[in-house]
Amino acid sequence: MLTDLNIKNFAIIDSLHVSFKPGLNILTGETGAGKSIIIDAVNLILGGRAFADVIRTGEEEATVEALFDLSGRPELLKKLAEMGVESSGELLVKRVISRAGKNRVFLNGTMSIITLLAERSREMINIYGQHESQTLLRPDNHLTLLDGYAGLLPRRAEFGAIFGDYRKTLDELKRLEELEREAVQRIDLLGFQSSELADAALQPGEEEALTQERQLLAHAEKLFQNSQGAFEALYEGDAAILGVLAGIRARVAEIAAIDGSLQLPLEGLSSAHAQLEDAALALRDYAARVEVDPLRLQAVEERLDLIQRLKRKYAPTIEEILALKEQIDRELEQLLNAERTRGELDAQLTELAARLQLKGKELSEKRLLAAKALKYAMEKELHGLNMKDAVFEAGFETLAEPRAAGLERVEFLFSPNPGEPPKPLSRIASGGELSRLMLALKQIHPESDVPTLIFDEVDSGIGGATSALVGKKLKKVANRQQVLCITHLPQVAAFADHHFKVEKRVEGGRTTTAVALLAGEARVAEMARMLGGEKITSNTLAHAREMIEEGRLTNS
Repeated sequence: MLTDLNIKNFAIIDSLHVSFKPGLNILTGETGAGKSIIIDAVNLILGGRAFADVIRTGEEEATVEALFDLSGRPELLKKLAEMGVESSGELLVKRVISRAGKNRVFLNGTMSIITLLAERSREMINIYGQHESQTLLRPDNHLTLLDGYAGLLPRRAEFGAIFGDYRKTLDELKRLEELEREAVQRIDLLGFQSSELADAALQPGEEEALTQERQLLAHAEKLFQNSQGAFEALYEGDAAILGVLAGIRARVAEIAAIDGSLQLPLEGLSSAHAQLEDAALALRDYAARVEVDPLRLQAVEERLDLIQRLKRKYAPTIEEILALKEQIDRELEQLLNAERTRGELDAQLTELAARLQLKGKELSEKRLLAAKALKYAMEKELHGLNMKDAVFEAGFETLAEPRAAGLERVEFLFSPNPGEPPKPLSRIASGGELSRLMLALKQIHPESDVPTLIFDEVDSGIGGATSALVGKKLKKVANRQQVLCITHLPQVAAFADHHFKVEKRVEGGRTTTAVALLAGEARVAEMARMLGGEKITSNTLAHAREMIEEGRLTNS
């Protein structure tokens, strides 16, 4: 539900705030007061196109903000969360129009894009009026409206699920057919690649290990000579360092026994002797492990060359080559088993096509019956809205190929005048006719998940008792959904739950639009103005009070 609307520097509006409430919100005012400007501003919230010429003269940007109460719409709150828009039950939509061309959209303070705004806002508001292109003006919506009226949306969803499986199977079959055309050469290529990689028997981490092994084998002679030489210099022979160090340590031990202050140097010599001895033994063991193996070195070099060739040919790393090998084997298996796979897909596609035709035919038959009922119900409502010669029907066009919604396309046809054949509603319905068509549809099919409906001059071209009937119908719709209605007829305004007056004022030499919620005598005065124009008499005021009272009794 739309709870608040803030408009700033938009057309002749300087700054305007309106709080709307549940039920029937009526907006009245003299021609040119700015009622249509408010609708234009709301249209921006629906994702409508914005132009710099809507910005108030002398200002650099215009702003429109709309606050929605979505506490009863968990599915919409979930969609907003998926878009990254967090909400505790309210949504603030903001459009900023700039002369510099930097138009921006915000959803609860988070910057968004116009396409997402349009997608979400259509689930919150529908506008029906002379310059709007909303639900009824989009033929793609007509089938959904018919299915909703007939209670066929679950059957349609069932058909759509089968259609999804059908399209998926058809796509798989087409892909297989494309593969089959190149199958022979492809099998030869994949078979060779698979064998080559299988013979190579690559292992993860193998290249790094071989590179390290090659490094050791290539320098094996030097590693042996230096480690063995170092061991001998430390440990063997009369001139071995450990032997010399042992002699020094014996001498210092002898004098340390005399002078205890030499105990620390003696401990250092003992520690050095032990460390050098450990190092010498480690070098001896290392030299014993060194292998001088030219044949192994050659084998390692050849293996590394093979890995490099395969990397250049297939992928930059062994891990990627192994992943490619799995992919090659899967495709090869699919190609080798293509005949069996193709047969399975053909059988599956035939079975799904039969189910589509069966379910689609059932859906089509029910739609045809629903279209007749819809025609009768709509024409009855339209005749009661001063469109006594109106003809309404649903035109069916059988599709060459099934779609997710069924086997046919549906477009509403309409003729407002006698003797004229029905034509596509989207091309011939005027704004007033469109409003009354939507009002009639809301009467016969009230179930709708759009919480706010805006009717712009639904009373166009009607008067007298018919206008009172329009007011009653609007009131019935407003018992289920929030309704905002712009009207020039007091017979319609009398049914308002909340009556707003839009008026144009001149302040400081500038024209601006203001909106006031009317109550008591202020509302009586506005109703009297609508009834009597410039000259308001006591009779006019009495008539206005009588109409308000009758509307109040109807509302209660």
